[in-house]
Amino acid sequence: MLDIQKIRADFPILTQKVNGKQLVYFDNGATSQKPKVVIDAITKYYEEINANIHRGVHTLSQLATDAYEVSRGKIQQHINAKFPYEVIFTSGTTHGINAIANGFASILKEGDEVLVSALEHHSNIVPWQMLCEKTGAKLVVIPMNDEGELIISEFDKLLSDKTKVVTVNHISNALGTLNPIKYIIDKAHEFGAAVLIDGAQAVPHLKPDVQELDCDFYVFSGHKICGPTGVGILYGKEEWLRKLPPYQGGGEMIATVSFEKTTYADLPHKFEAGTPNIAGGIVLGTAIDYLNEIGFENIQAYEHELLEYGTKRLLEIDGLKIFGTAKEKTSVISFNIEGVHPYDIGTIIDKLGIAVRTGHHCAQPIMDFYQIPGTIRASFAFYNTKEEIDIFVEAVKKAKMMLS
Repeated sequence: MLDIQKIRADFPILTQKVNGKQLVYFDNGATSQKPKVVIDAITKYYEEINANIHRGVHTLSQLATDAYEVSRGKIQQHINAKFPYEVIFTSGTTHGINAIANGFASILKEGDEVLVSALEHHSNIVPWQMLCEKTGAKLVVIPMNDEGELIISEFDKLLSDKTKVVTVNHISNALGTLNPIKYIIDKAHEFGAAVLIDGAQAVPHLKPDVQELDCDFYVFSGHKICGPTGVGILYGKEEWLRKLPPYQGGGEMIATVSFEKTTYADLPHKFEAGTPNIAGGIVLGTAIDYLNEIGFENIQAYEHELLEYGTKRLLEIDGLKIFGTAKEKTSVISFNIEGVHPYDIGTIIDKLGIAVRTGHHCAQPIMDFYQIPGTIRASFAFYNTKEEIDIFVEAVKKAKMMLS
């Protein structure tokens, strides 16, 4: 059992008031809040060891480099990567996806196919569209059903020898659907396709084991797992990272440079051009330590309670429809109220101190599938409570009454 009040005391922002009301923060799918230990670690870095890494012989540079590489090791252990150099620091999930899509431009040719799911965030659609436009490859969509689940029988039919890349999110940001990625990975590998998993929405709720999954690439962002903004992780199998060209050119990613020829550095530096977000990389390790102390099994169990309770309470409201009713899903409830625009609900409940996301959630194809402009999305984290859900439900009822 989690001591929720003790956990909530770790998050300074949860004590503040918004529009004169106690903050109820249900926009965790967009970004998580930060515990004091993470905030303090950022301050500690800048106060005590601020220096550039991998380049200096002086003491501060060595301290910063050591801390950065210790964090890489923590992340390697957390996702069970085989080698630390398979863990690449990025600015976030979008950066990681673009780095891999850009690399495949040297491999794909006209007639090849990239399979992408209907449940994707724009950041896992647009880079592949750009790749297909550049190479003449074809973007093929794995369809979804009314419950917000991928139609796996259709995925099976779409796979062929033309399939070179399959890219799917682990969990849908718009609906909370938990996809059967192990099956998808195994089937794609039968056809020799590489598989990238967008784990941005998964890592706050579970520990991905990249060796057990056998994915070729796994990407996620630090800010969704209680870490800083502007830092993320690209995991790649060594053989793929050695095969693909670097995404950016500059300092750090080179071995030698002359005006005639440049040779690239070894992994992971080949994909880490320029001065990175050093504080972010170090403190991401702090955030992962914090979550592991709480325990992901505990987080999953408690968030499932919040999901069930929130679903039950919201369905008490007449005219409310939930989008995304997959059998396997995480603590996200995406809904609308008949005859009311989601933006209007979000605006009113914000005045009552409640933060939710409204709109298409950077997943317009999902909204087009349901023929709606967007949804109200409440996304719960382990520091939320059932009492907050009660406040939220009463606020939605009030907004509905005002707008009807």
